Amino acid sequence: MKIRKTLLSFSFCFTLINCLAVKQQTNTGLYAEIKKDSALKQVKAKALEIVKNGFNAGDGYGEVWIRDYNTFITLSAQVHKPEVLKENLKVFFRLQGKDGNIVDGFIPIEKAKKSTIGYDYIYTDLEPSYAGHKNSVETDQETSLVQAIYKYISLSHDKAFLHEKIGGKSVADRLEQSMEFLMKHRFNKKYGLIWGATTADWGDVQPEHEWGVYLTKDTHYAIDIYDNAMFLIALDNFMAMLPAKKTRWKPVREAIAKNTMKYLWDEKNNKFIPHIYLNGSPFPQNFNENEIYYHGGTAVAIEANLLSKKQIKISLDKMVENVKKSGAGSIGLTLYPTYPEGAFKNKGMYPYGYQNGGDWTWFGGRMIKQLILNGFEKEAYEQFKPMIQRVIDNKGFYEWYTVDNKPKGSGTFRGEAGVLYDAIVLFEKTAKK
Repeated sequence: MKIRKTLLSFSFCFTLINCLAVKQQTNTGLYAEIKKDSALKQVKAKALEIVKNGFNAGDGYGEVWIRDYNTFITLSAQVHKPEVLKENLKVFFRLQGKDGNIVDGFIPIEKAKKSTIGYDYIYTDLEPSYAGHKNSVETDQETSLVQAIYKYISLSHDKAFLHEKIGGKSVADRLEQSMEFLMKHRFNKKYGLIWGATTADWGDVQPEHEWGVYLTKDTHYAIDIYDNAMFLIALDNFMAMLPAKKTRWKPVREAIAKNTMKYLWDEKNNKFIPHIYLNGSPFPQNFNENEIYYHGGTAVAIEANLLSKKQIKISLDKMVENVKKSGAGSIGLTLYPTYPEGAFKNKGMYPYGYQNGGDWTWFGGRMIKQLILNGFEKEAYEQFKPMIQRVIDNKGFYEWYTVDNKPKGSGTFRGEAGVLYDAIVLFEKTAKK
C-alpha cells in the first residue's frame, strides 16, 4: 500500500511538473509576442501624448470629472508634476458639500456662467476659480476620489498630502467625511449596501427623465454591483493610506463584501443581478431584467476581490459569448442583452447606444488589467488586441464604440487612454518577469 501511495504521489508530481513546464513554455511564447508587439508601443505613446494638454474627460467636455480623472491620473503622472495633479484633487475638496458629498466635476467659473448644458452649478467660498456639478443619480463620486488620492500618493509618495488643511479640515478628515456621507445618505439598512438611482450598469442616466442625471420624484432607487464594488475598493485604499482608521472601516468593508455576494450574486447563473429595487422597478413587469449581464460592474467587482479565479474565468467566458452574440468589437460591451427600445427616456440610450450596450474600452480595459493580475495573461492579451487596434485604426481614443465597432463621442477620451496605458504597462511588467 505504501509503495502504491508513493507511486501515485510521484505520478501526480510528475504530471504537475509537466503541466507547469507546458504553461511556462506557452507563456514564454506569449511574453515574446508581447515584447515585440509594436501596437502596444504605439498606443502607449499616443496615450502619453493626449494627456499633456489637459485633464478634462476629452475634447467633448469642458469639465474635469472625478470618475474619469481616477482612471487616467496614473497616465497623467508620467507627463505632469505631482503639484499639478494634486491641485486638481484639491479643487474637489474645496467644492465638497457640508455633508461630505463630492461633486462629479469642475469647470472654470466663467465657462459655467456661459454654459447652456443645464447643470445646477455649485459654488463655494473656498474655490474662487471653479464651479462644480453633481449627477445625483450616481454613487461613485466619493469612492472615485478616494481611489484617485490613493493612486496619487502611491505615485508621488506624498503622504503629507493627507495632513494638508483645506478650509480648516485635513485631507484625511475630508476623505473620511466623504465615506461617512455614503453611510449616512446612501446606505440601505435592510440589505446593508449602498444605493443610487436605477442606471444601466455603471452609467449615470436614469430611465425616468429625458436627460436623466438628477434624482427626481420619479426616480426608482436601486442597489447594484458597480456602486458597492467601487465602495469596497475605496475602503481598501482608505485603510491602506490611514491604517489607524481600520477599527471604524474594516467591519464596514467586511459587511459590504458579504452582503454584496449574499444579495447581488446569482449563484445559479454565475452573474450579478442588475438591481435590487427599493421602491419598485421603472421597467415593465413582463421584462426579465436578470437576463442582462453587466460587463462593467463585473470587472469592478473583480478589482474589489469579490470573485474567485473560477468565477473570473466563468465571467470572462460569458463576456466573450456576449460579444459573439451581439457582434460587438470587444468585451468592453457595457451589457448584454440590451434594455429594449424606449426603456430610457434619454434618446441616446437606444439598444446598443451609449451606456445601453455601447462598447466602452474605459471599462473593458479594467477587465483586461484584472485578467492579467489573476493569471489569465493569454486570455487578456487575446481580448486586448481589438481594443488596441481600433485606437490605431481610428487615430484616437474614442469614448465608446457602436455594436459594429464604429467610434462615437470624444476622440481624445482620456479615460480610455488611461486604462489602456495601465494595461500596457502591466503587460510589459509581466513579460519582463
